[in-house]
Amino acid sequence: MNHHILSEHPVSDEMRATILQCLHDIEARYQVKVLFACESGSRGWGFASPDSDYDVRFVYVSRLEWYLTVEPGRDVIEQPISGDLDVNGWDLRKALKLLHSSNPVLLEWLRSPIVYMQDDDLAPRLRALAEQHLSLDRAYHHYVSMAKKNLREHLLGETVRYKKYLYVLRPLLAARWIRAGRGAPPMRFAELARATIDDGALVAEINRLLKVKMRAGEAAASARWEGIHAFILREMEEAREHAPAAGQRRSTEALDAFLRAAVARHGSGALSG
Repeated sequence: MNHHILSEHPVSDEMRATILQCLHDIEARYQVKVLFACESGSRGWGFASPDSDYDVRFVYVSRLEWYLTVEPGRDVIEQPISGDLDVNGWDLRKALKLLHSSNPVLLEWLRSPIVYMQDDDLAPRLRALAEQHLSLDRAYHHYVSMAKKNLREHLLGETVRYKKYLYVLRPLLAARWIRAGRGAPPMRFAELARATIDDGALVAEINRLLKVKMRAGEAAASARWEGIHAFILREMEEAREHAPAAGQRRSTEALDAFLRAAVARHGSGALSG
């Protein structure tokens, strides 16, 4: 399978500078250190529309005091959406806990082709941990559930928004990638599709959809794309019937050690009191 799949990752230098300033402002306001920040939405997937938001996601380390409280504090930072900028992040402990539960979102962030900021020592170590600790059978069920939800909510009418097809295709192809024994799926849609689709007619129809979607607005819609729709229905049945066997869950020992190392480096200091 070596089909060409359309893909674009547009971020201007001006917007990148705006995003970096926003992240630095967050560090100062909340007294945290951003370990990693990336583009997580359609720009990261490679099929942004001209009016797509910038979906900036980050992982941060809080001050030592934040971790030493009887009642846990809020472990997310969510900024009000400003224009087309959507910025929010997870505390590292939350991110590692979700990783241990085999939520594949963190690994997708760490595989994003658009990185805005990273700790050059800790981010590679976090990537390695994410690869090692992701349970593929649980990730598989996450992707199939996501595809099923989007199919049910957005694809059963006579008119469908272009992007909603991709919101079903992407998790279905991620599940197909896992079924094929390829390990954790990549974030980029083009990489997924090239490796998992060998039907030339389907690839051509997906490319036509991508071309229209990447030139139209986020709300643009059309009548049903029959070839893509038929593939989705077939693939959904295949995904339900051939789930991988359950794997063994790893301990949290390495995750705990990483959390302690990150807090020691970026969260330490005299306790206030």
